[in-house]
Amino acid sequence: MASLVVGAMVNLNLNPKLDRVDHTFYKISWFQQATILVASLMVTSLIMVFAIATQPSMAALPTKSAIKDARIILRNALPIDNDVLRDVQRTLEQMPRQANLKRWGSLKKDIETISQTLTQNKTDVIAAANRDRKEIIAEHLSSLEKALVPLQEAIEIKDRNNVKALSEKSLDYIGLVESDLIKEFPFTVPAQYASLPQLKGRALVELVTEKGSAIITVDGYNAPVNAGQFVDLVQKHFYDGLTFTRADENYYLQTGDPDGAADGYIDPDTKKERIVPIEVRLPDQKAPSYGKTFEETGLSGVLPVLPFAAFGTVAMAHPNDNPNGGSSQFFIYLFESELTPAGLNLLDGNYTVFGYVTEGKETLDKLRLGDKILTARVISGAENLVK
Repeated sequence: MASLVVGAMVNLNLNPKLDRVDHTFYKISWFQQATILVASLMVTSLIMVFAIATQPSMAALPTKSAIKDARIILRNALPIDNDVLRDVQRTLEQMPRQANLKRWGSLKKDIETISQTLTQNKTDVIAAANRDRKEIIAEHLSSLEKALVPLQEAIEIKDRNNVKALSEKSLDYIGLVESDLIKEFPFTVPAQYASLPQLKGRALVELVTEKGSAIITVDGYNAPVNAGQFVDLVQKHFYDGLTFTRADENYYLQTGDPDGAADGYIDPDTKKERIVPIEVRLPDQKAPSYGKTFEETGLSGVLPVLPFAAFGTVAMAHPNDNPNGGSSQFFIYLFESELTPAGLNLLDGNYTVFGYVTEGKETLDKLRLGDKILTARVISGAENLVK
């Protein structure tokens, strides 16, 4: 088994024909190889777990499951430090699973604790906000309190089918409060990239395609340069009329290749392609790292703040031999498998994730090679773009 794993890794890492593309992502054969690799690693992990029983010094593969809900990932990625709201958030996020397991006693205690916690800390939460956000946060907290009422009723009558939807509605208000608590952008982009557009916050972008619409939540808190590049091009109507030039319904969709010889966006002022660097933040870092992939820095297997764990992950494409050569082409990750444990996705840290499709995921299932983007537009957050 070990030789099978090593063989697959050698194929992936040393055969350039498997993963080389003209300005970007992987060909289908790459994913097929990756799937074999992941499956092999899973089997190998079982062997390693057995070995740990007799050799405690051996290292094991990650065992914690990756969070695959884009909304949870985005909430966790907000740059805030408020233990009260984070505790309420985590408790609400666990409620659908608790309901499926019929742990009604625990759920009753949890919903009571949440209500008490919010009542006791409401004044402090509002006081922690900037002056211009206090009233808005107070409104969101009041809406949250109202949203908890039907959730508590569903728990009382053991209505398992409605707990998920009602807890998610409450979490929407938690996310709004957490966003409004951010007082300022948390870091400064390195000087060599400061002249590029930057998204200092979040924005919503609607893609209208021939097969339906989808909304992307673009996260500038964790990838401001790549997010800024994308939102700026959306505002320039760059993507209107472009087609999906690479696609596999099981793995990814890619677009952003303009007509003509250029692979990316040509700045009309400089007459040159405007490029952005790879930009990835780790959980223990205040700011992203720039310029090098996880593979180059020996961080393969580490989970970034914005991972390739959710169906509909949106990332910047770049040439195979230049992670700092992204421009206008981006891809939407579709592969979602229970065989992908945390830390084993080979894309994490090697491409810049700058957002997630949070509405219209059914549209992604319909899109194919050659389908067209009719329009792309910023529907909120345009004020966070700095050029």
